Amino acid sequence: MTNGCMGKILMVDLGSGRIVEETISPSFHQHLLSGMGLAARLLYERIPAGADPLGPDNILGFVAGLLTGSGALFAGRWMAVGKSPLTGGWGDANCGGTFAPAIKHCGYDGIFFKGISPRPVYLQISKGKAVLCDAEQVWGQDTVETERWLIQNTPGRKKPKVVCIGPAGEKCSLIAGIANDGGRMAARSGLGAVMGAKRLKAVVLAGNRKISVHDRGRIHQLSRACNKRVQLQPPFLSGPMMARLGMAMRVLPVQLAQDGMLFKFMLKKWGTISMNQFSVEMGDAPVQNWRGSHLDFGRSRSNAVNPDNIRQHEIAKYHCYSCPLGCGGICRIKGKYGQGHKPEYETVLALGGLCMNEDLDSIFYLNEQLNRAGMDTISAGATVAFALECFENGLITRDDADGLDLRWGNTDAIVALIHKMIARDGIGDLLADGVARAAGHIGKGAAAFAMHAGGQELSMHDGRNDPGYALHYCVEPTPGRHTIGSQLYYEMYRLWKKAPELPKPALIYGKSGKYKPSDKKAVMAVACSQFVNLLNAAGMCLFGAFMGVDRFPIFEWLDAATGRQQSPSQYLMIGQHIQDLRQAFNLRHGVQPGRFQAADRSLGRPALTAGANAGRAIAIEELKQDYWRMCGWDAQTGGPLPEKTVDLIERTVPVAPVDEAGEQGATQKTSVGMDDG
Repeated sequence: MTNGCMGKILMVDLGSGRIVEETISPSFHQHLLSGMGLAARLLYERIPAGADPLGPDNILGFVAGLLTGSGALFAGRWMAVGKSPLTGGWGDANCGGTFAPAIKHCGYDGIFFKGISPRPVYLQISKGKAVLCDAEQVWGQDTVETERWLIQNTPGRKKPKVVCIGPAGEKCSLIAGIANDGGRMAARSGLGAVMGAKRLKAVVLAGNRKISVHDRGRIHQLSRACNKRVQLQPPFLSGPMMARLGMAMRVLPVQLAQDGMLFKFMLKKWGTISMNQFSVEMGDAPVQNWRGSHLDFGRSRSNAVNPDNIRQHEIAKYHCYSCPLGCGGICRIKGKYGQGHKPEYETVLALGGLCMNEDLDSIFYLNEQLNRAGMDTISAGATVAFALECFENGLITRDDADGLDLRWGNTDAIVALIHKMIARDGIGDLLADGVARAAGHIGKGAAAFAMHAGGQELSMHDGRNDPGYALHYCVEPTPGRHTIGSQLYYEMYRLWKKAPELPKPALIYGKSGKYKPSDKKAVMAVACSQFVNLLNAAGMCLFGAFMGVDRFPIFEWLDAATGRQQSPSQYLMIGQHIQDLRQAFNLRHGVQPGRFQAADRSLGRPALTAGANAGRAIAIEELKQDYWRMCGWDAQTGGPLPEKTVDLIERTVPVAPVDEAGEQGATQKTSVGMDDG
């Protein structure tokens, strides 16, 4: 055990049933920390080039961050990792809830699975023992039912924490995710399909190991100061006010640099749904499969998803582990479920404005249905919108759609189509693997309506409004993701406050300037990637980071946890090392970075003729080349230079071979030879 880390991983071979405990050298964490860093190094080393994402050679991992359990606030995020069946390259999915500390309380920084089980199983760690158990009892059950049964049937006095897949993962839908805490989803990259292909239904953890840190008193001191910022809350915010604020930002001729404390105020009151009308009005939210605007889904229609209207259904706030913000909630919903998780902004817009659906009750219901099925709501909504546009243009007929009338905004048809996608029934089987594969099967020009990057459906933030989103959709090792960087995010992270070599944005600047490539913008974008990799290595929440690093003391927390004194610039370089490994992973598996190009429509090709983003196009090729160059990668191909990758691999030393001897199901111990010097 080293400060902040448990110093061990668990490797489970589902084919043979062997469970091996491996030790990590303390010096490894100095180079890559834990969490995403540990995953990137291990998966790069152990997944053979060209491995089938749904085959036995792929490795599925669950990792916790270095700061989880340290006393730092916002340190409750865990990640699922593996080779993505959706993109063919690096895959990860981030989630909150309570599972992250459970990994470390069992004595591990990560738990990894290889091989394919001959029958459905789940891993149980309880009373210090790791065993594979028969999952026939819960195979076919939804995520909520599965979790409830596993909690009730796990021995011991401590209530276990569970991650599991639902029917979508079992059926290997490539847009399936992994659930914990009653349907909270690690939704992206299609890793639920990997879990289903391995016949791994769940992971059940009930441990009580202590987590050691260098200076817990200092961590608590920093956390108390941070919490004062979190609890500061003005009383004047209202739902209609957010719509008017979005409208004002649309009509202003200039852009104001954003302070993340405003977003914190919104998150604390409503959660991410605070952005629903705000984003539609300002042009941040894509509408009608990215071809519409606020003119098509204006305030009279989007009022159905006004955050105040949604909040009226909330019966309890929800806090993730170590989170003082509490952006989640449990809501009353109509129908058989009665209650469920409050839908997130991404879900509301994907199932709402993207499909021109104004029915709030259907969004509540579909959110719960998809969470229980274990299917990504972003990809599901984007796939439905794709199908609606294909139907409108005659590429899908009513007969093709099993009799469904797939008109824009037809709530009954949208609900029925998602049921079919979950069950892989009829047209649902065609759509259950997302828009890229569906477009390939349909042909006839359907690709023009498939809004994705590198195979993954785009998130609900429009790069034509903030080109930083479009850039990160195209250049990240996991494409199409909104949780990494944008020009807005850089302003909110306030990294220049701690790393003064980074540029400080102007307080007020012309909107047209957002679209002009420059070295400054490239430096800002690379810093976003580095910083979010650091967050994911530490197990931290993006929403805390939005307050700015002068209020969210991640660098100081890391120093206090590890006992090492590193500069913010050195920590950001750790984030770059992780980015190098993830991009090198893609190259090793034959995925060329240029393949992760976002759909033309999302880039303003052609530009919209009306609405908030009318006339806007993104010089994506220049932006990409500038970004790759600032990463120290090849500016034309986007690949890390070979000598850079070799240097990083040598500094973290390849993993030592594992002794496979022993009885099936027995836990063995070996050392992971990750550089002792």
